[in-house]
Amino acid sequence: MTLQVWTHCDIATLQAGHAAPYGLIKDAALAVEAGQITWAGTRNELPADLAARVTHEHDTGGALITPGLIDCHTHLVYGGDRAHEFELRLQGASYEDIARAGGGIASTVKATRAASEAELSAQSLKRLRALLAEGVTTLEIKSGYGLALEHERKALRVARELGRIQPVEVRTTFLGAHALPPEYTGRQDAYVDEVVRMLPLLHAEGLVDAVDAFCERIAFSTAQTERVFQAAQALGLRVKLHAEQLSDSSGAQLAARYGALSCDHLEWLSEEGAAAMAKAGSVAVLLPGAFYFLRETKLPPVALLRQHGVVMAISTDCNPGSSPCTSLLLMLNMACTLFRLTPEEALAGVTRHAAKALGLSDRGVLAPGMRADFVLWDVGHPAQLACAIGANPRLQTVIEGELV
Repeated sequence: MTLQVWTHCDIATLQAGHAAPYGLIKDAALAVEAGQITWAGTRNELPADLAARVTHEHDTGGALITPGLIDCHTHLVYGGDRAHEFELRLQGASYEDIARAGGGIASTVKATRAASEAELSAQSLKRLRALLAEGVTTLEIKSGYGLALEHERKALRVARELGRIQPVEVRTTFLGAHALPPEYTGRQDAYVDEVVRMLPLLHAEGLVDAVDAFCERIAFSTAQTERVFQAAQALGLRVKLHAEQLSDSSGAQLAARYGALSCDHLEWLSEEGAAAMAKAGSVAVLLPGAFYFLRETKLPPVALLRQHGVVMAISTDCNPGSSPCTSLLLMLNMACTLFRLTPEEALAGVTRHAAKALGLSDRGVLAPGMRADFVLWDVGHPAQLACAIGANPRLQTVIEGELV
């Protein structure tokens, strides 16, 4: 069996409780066998029995190695674009104004429904490749721009196919309760009935890993959201929630009652919501790209999350209307500059904590027994990944021990 070792490197393991910031190991070695990490530590402490079995040594030339980056909240598969709405917002229209006038998510639904599966795949592949070029090794892709069984199925099939044709693991999330489609105007509860009907059909086809909803005054109420969560629970699927983005709807408390993997956005999160998330172990997924693009002024309560011990993940929220972003490295910088996270918190937010937000316990840190997903960077210190704006110092990506 092949045993590979990477040497002449520093390793940011991102292990919790490590004595050094970032879990940093200087002058390190990283051993990989059968797609898993078998050893990580200082180079001169590499066990003799491992050293004797090494079949290939990779001299990194002084690179920094981190876990592979994880983008845990994206809407990557969609048709069309919404540049016109960007112009409207610059002229003073709010996100809610545009949505109520038939723009927003509804306009993307129209374009996504009109696109063929092949067209959606071609458009989405470009966005995916931009993420992979920055060291992303795992990502979530939500549906929610079809809002009808045929088109939700189409989007989820494209997401699954992207994971098959590209060197990345894709986790799919059913977001049927994203917005009200035009054919259900004035019949919101009837559409929730349809979402509940769609879910087991899509799950039976192997297209759903988790279930999400948009709980907000322009979307779905807590009662309607709970019906979706009950349907997910009946199928053994984990839930997550777009919560407290535009107002405090107590969505975080609802999601916590259902053991949500994560609550996302959270600008209007209350102390009660933070306490509920902490008790449930739900991850707070912060989305600085949407905050920036929508020119929001209400910051997510980072101090409150720290106080209650709620771990924070960071994601691009890649979508056409509120965060047309395909740079997770830029999100590291924005999380620090806009939300005042430390660079170490931000990097944990796209590795260890992002893995938790997807319910994945086999990645996100560099330690024995974990998947050998990692990235080599041309930087001298992990903080440089969050500091630089527009830089991409990636040298090499490794997924399950294979060079990408």
